[in-house]
Amino acid sequence: MRVDKWLWTTRVYKTRSQATEACKTNKVKIADVAVKASREVKVGDIIYINQGIIQKIVKVLGFTPNRLSAKLIVDFIQDLTPESVYTEARALMKARFEIRDRGIGRPTKRERRNLDNMKEFLDNNDD
Repeated sequence: MRVDKWLWTTRVYKTRSQATEACKTNKVKIADVAVKASREVKVGDIIYINQGIIQKIVKVLGFTPNRLSAKLIVDFIQDLTPESVYTEARALMKARFEIRDRGIGRPTKRERRNLDNMKEFLDNNDD
């Protein structure tokens, strides 16, 4: 099966064209080699997928002729990505957004400056 079709049927990407585009932009690798969308995958292949701030590692367990529900794909894909990658991504996303109580309106200019200073401080002290 083609790698773009497999990525789509196992719900790694929402559309097949997104899977194809990811292959074209070298975001999909097998054995540390960027692959074309037409590359055939085999059972046991380990695929590295760069999705924004997350680098997923998945193993091919099988093939399905058509797209299945999310509950049924566990027979065809194994996620080898460490849980620490997901928790780090969640923490990073949480740090990027402000949570404001409903009904208190938009931040004032002073509040915005303080938020920007805090974000800048966090970005500079990530080491």
